[in-house]
Amino acid sequence: MTDTSPVAAKPQTLVWSNPWHNLAFGFGSGLMPKAPGTWGSLVALPFVPLWQLLPGWGYLLMLGLTMLFGVWLCGKVARELGVHDHEGIVWDEFVGIWITFWLVPEGWYWLLLGFVVFRVMDIAKPWPISWVDRHIHGGVGIMLDDILAGVAAWAVMQGLVALLV
Repeated sequence: MTDTSPVAAKPQTLVWSNPWHNLAFGFGSGLMPKAPGTWGSLVALPFVPLWQLLPGWGYLLMLGLTMLFGVWLCGKVARELGVHDHEGIVWDEFVGIWITFWLVPEGWYWLLLGFVVFRVMDIAKPWPISWVDRHIHGGVGIMLDDILAGVAAWAVMQGLVALLV
């Protein structure tokens, strides 16, 4: 049986007709029926080698701008959908995975490792990520748990870089 409620049907239509919804839903990756956060993270991954071309401060500036933009974007789209944190909104996963790779060496094996580490942090939501996920709402809440998951994954990756490089 198909769910035809307005909220369930609305993203399908708006993602392709509204550029803000398209970005928030990760160019459609957030519409996947299973594990939209994982799909969103995968779609964000090809951007990492581009960001790694930036100097460290440039990458950090990009992160700051995409975080601020994400607070506005995710809050706007969530309000328009009438859902606090629709699972299809994956811009927060984009930013979280980009945080994971700041100052991490280039290479497909680092991309694979960082992807796994970020997904574990985002799914497991260790404290304080779990607290933020439950208690902070709006665009800030949508973004902040994935920002923290990205920071936790970044810390793990920095430890691995120190051990392996």
